[in-house]
Amino acid sequence: MFYFLRNKYFFENNKCIFVISKIKNKMKPNFIAIIPARYNLAEKSTLQLVYEQVKKAVETVYIATDDSRFFDAVQSFGAKAVMISPNHQNSSDCCFEALSLIKKEERNDIIINVQYNETLILSEQIEILKSCFEDPTTQIATLIKAFPYNGFFDDLAKQNTTKVVINKRMEAMYFSRSIIPYKRGTDRNHWLEAHTYYKHIEMYAYRAEVLREITQLPQSSLELAESLEQLRWLENGYKIKVGIDKER
Repeated sequence: MFYFLRNKYFFENNKCIFVISKIKNKMKPNFIAIIPARYNLAEKSTLQLVYEQVKKAVETVYIATDDSRFFDAVQSFGAKAVMISPNHQNSSDCCFEALSLIKKEERNDIIINVQYNETLILSEQIEILKSCFEDPTTQIATLIKAFPYNGFFDDLAKQNTTKVVINKRMEAMYFSRSIIPYKRGTDRNHWLEAHTYYKHIEMYAYRAEVLREITQLPQSSLELAESLEQLRWLENGYKIKVGIDKER
């Protein structure tokens, strides 16, 4: 955190007292959105839709790709593109390499990682994610959405839908492909009525220095068990702030 000095004067017993106080320098965050997109997975039309939605909420947007054909394709619809390695294990690693190629990271940079296949993304969701950084202690942020109370247990139980539990400070406590928490003493067909369950929307934002740190961490046992990279961060003591998407 940066500080600047402010001088104060006041009188005590007819003597002028000079005081220097520290005031936090509230630098305006500089948001940079990066959309990792591999040529063999993404489609140009889908990617353009995602890009256009993100651009409504973030001035600086880059598409990070590992293929020169895609590099040229995304530039054709006006997007900024950056070439990255095809060997990254996850999107956070892609974002960090892209950032290092775009510019030298600065303390007020916040990187927004948007999945290329989030075709239903809304600019309002990006704004919710950005608002998480109004708290100066936020390291990482992500989005969650409540399962409908009148939904079906089978939807809750899907392994490809990541569930998350949160604490009173609006921080993620754990992510899982299993149903968490287990609703003891309640028929499973009534779990969604008896408790608010949250699913994870795979979109992240990180302070630049935190992104650098988490990409240097070795894979953790929880991450390997669930195949969820965010568990590596939790297991290493990082806090993940959550914003609740109520519109989707």
